[in-house]
Amino acid sequence: MASVIIKNTKIVNEGRTIEGDLLIKNHRIERIGGIIDHPNANEINGEGKYILPGVIDDQVHFREPGLTHKANIHTESCAAVAGGTTSFMEMPNTKPAALTQELLEEKYTIASNSSPANFSFFMGTSNENTEEVLRTNEKKDRVCGVKIFMGSSTGNMLVDNILTLDKVFKESELLIATHCEDERIIKANLEKLKSNKLVLTTEDHPVIRNVDACFESSFFAVQLAKKYNTRLHILHISTAKELQLFSNMLPLSEKRITSEVCVHHLHFTADDYERLGNKIKCNPAIKSPENKTALWEALLDDRLDIIATDHAPHTIQEKEEAYEHAHAGLPLVQHSLQLMLYYHQQGKISIEKIVEKMAHAPAICFQIAERGFIRENYFADLVMIDINKKQTISKDNILYKCGWSPLEGFTMPATIEKTFVNGDIVYENGKVNADKRGMRLHFNRN
Repeated sequence: MASVIIKNTKIVNEGRTIEGDLLIKNHRIERIGGIIDHPNANEINGEGKYILPGVIDDQVHFREPGLTHKANIHTESCAAVAGGTTSFMEMPNTKPAALTQELLEEKYTIASNSSPANFSFFMGTSNENTEEVLRTNEKKDRVCGVKIFMGSSTGNMLVDNILTLDKVFKESELLIATHCEDERIIKANLEKLKSNKLVLTTEDHPVIRNVDACFESSFFAVQLAKKYNTRLHILHISTAKELQLFSNMLPLSEKRITSEVCVHHLHFTADDYERLGNKIKCNPAIKSPENKTALWEALLDDRLDIIATDHAPHTIQEKEEAYEHAHAGLPLVQHSLQLMLYYHQQGKISIEKIVEKMAHAPAICFQIAERGFIRENYFADLVMIDINKKQTISKDNILYKCGWSPLEGFTMPATIEKTFVNGDIVYENGKVNADKRGMRLHFNRN
């Protein structure tokens, strides 16, 4: 491939922003900063633009196989690179669920043939597949982690057998990522509401899937992890109460228990149900405003480690059903970086902190090899943004297969101009180069 020089740009990396050139050669970052001249290199004018490490999203649902009327790996990875996400880690609750090593590897094959972004897939856990899960120990340098739904999920993926949980937490050599909601509390809340109301609405969602349901499950996961010194990562924290479970006393690379917050829990509150209804129905639920305030505080002081999306597309018809039947989940991967840049414009978070939480931290947390930073000899996964060019989200520029977003009509202050994956331009001027293919992520785990 031809070498590329991005000239006179602002490079955001590892807590600082510098101005200079950046040379890409043979899929990797060759040189950073200063004035770079290289014979026969293609030059890109980066004046006034920012270059960031590509976003690494540690939690997406791309729906393939089995749910491809909603989305597939190709369509959603195209949306990802259009939003500056260069690598993703996808969840196992497809049809069939990724509960065997063979089914897990089939997803890698699909992605290698269809995804313009880099990829990894979680091994799924059920009450009955413990030995299959533990076979993933042999692939700890090639699989991002093990996923446990400690709350309701698609199919038979709710894991509530204490013997299964105990064995996996004790013997897994991979990071364990958990969805934490207590199913008993959720069911009790639902029955109580049904006894008092004829018709439930979306505004009941955070009452049913309440703070206690999240806290009790997260607390239990933390107890198990401390018992066995398990590498635990709790996904999509949504409550102020859960924050007492996490610490900022150690650098991220030394933490055994880490956490993720999603963009929708940083942006929406329960006050938005009246306007958006089932469009923002998700699990765990978007809750009252004081939780959003607490999540922002914990993100900025490093009790929360990663910003992700939990991108979960459904058709608009599935979202427009009555509350109890409407599917839970939001499509977000195309707009997560832009949304955080909106909060940068609002003075809420620095651009360096955005890069830390969306690129550096996922790479450190999952021990991803040679990605997540702008460093010489790392893979050139990069995003060029125009921080002063606005874009309004509309059906005309949404790339999700489902064709809608809860952010429609929202004007973003910055635009994704170009996305590089392994040194290739995969997104430019509003178009995805769908012929390019990303790579399988690898992990530095001893």
